[in-house]
Amino acid sequence: MASRRKARILAFQAVYAWDSSGGATERLLDFDWLDEEKRATLDEEVATFARLLIGGTLENIGAVDAAITAHLQNWSFERLKRVDLAVLRIGAYSLLFQRDIPAQITIDEAIEIAKEYGSDDSYRFINGVLDGIWKAESAKV
Repeated sequence: MASRRKARILAFQAVYAWDSSGGATERLLDFDWLDEEKRATLDEEVATFARLLIGGTLENIGAVDAAITAHLQNWSFERLKRVDLAVLRIGAYSLLFQRDIPAQITIDEAIEIAKEYGSDDSYRFINGVLDGIWKAESAKV
């Protein structure tokens, strides 16, 4: 598995944990929530990119959640499943603030994570929301 994919999965898991338990950002960035064995073998490149995604997402959570909310059709933010919300937050952050990463890569990675961790239809829903955010951002440029 590519190192950026691993980092995105770690970031997704951290944002999910933050949403579920409200843990401190420092603890998330230190990966204290990982078991000792996984933390000991964590590649520095993976950890660095994951920290960027986690920190950036949580630092910009207002803008990220606003972008997600703006692209929900016939659905309320409060009804989102936590897994889907965590994937959407990481993807939306990347689309909004990491312009050096091609949008299609961000969306494709989010879809793959949703297929692995979400429900059967999560990936379609996530694709639609992130595609809407991408198109709205592209129209601004």
